Amino acid sequence: MQKKLIPEWISVGVLSERTGVSISALHFYERKGLIKSQRNVSNHRQYPKHVIRIVSLIQVAQRTGFSLEDILLELQELPNHTRITLEDWEALGIRWQGELDRKIVQLTELRDMMSDCIGCGCLSLERCKLLNPYDELGKRGAGPQRLTG
Repeated sequence: MQKKLIPEWISVGVLSERTGVSISALHFYERKGLIKSQRNVSNHRQYPKHVIRIVSLIQVAQRTGFSLEDILLELQELPNHTRITLEDWEALGIRWQGELDRKIVQLTELRDMMSDCIGCGCLSLERCKLLNPYDELGKRGAGPQRLTG
């Protein structure tokens, strides 16, 4: 069986099919500056085939809790601003490792605290270890406060 060659440029439909991302989401990514297309002679969007890898990176990063803004900053740091190489992927993993470790700790703590809260119904902002551990927000003063970590 002969391997099917991917053309240098692909349509938004092919990009959607290859990545599993809806066409509307791809258009959204483009509006946000995450991916770029150009118009062909028929005025249809076409994408360079390497955008498949970029969309895949976006999906993985979003699933691990990174915002589109975080992802855009990383994409802008790519040496050639387009293709993602194995070296780029490894460097990204190293840069994001600390943030991923922090997220893992937060999620583990959340999971462990959830068992204490199930069925409680107290809704106490003074005592709830989940929403306001040890009333830390109250120590910051009157009015709405936000605990950021």
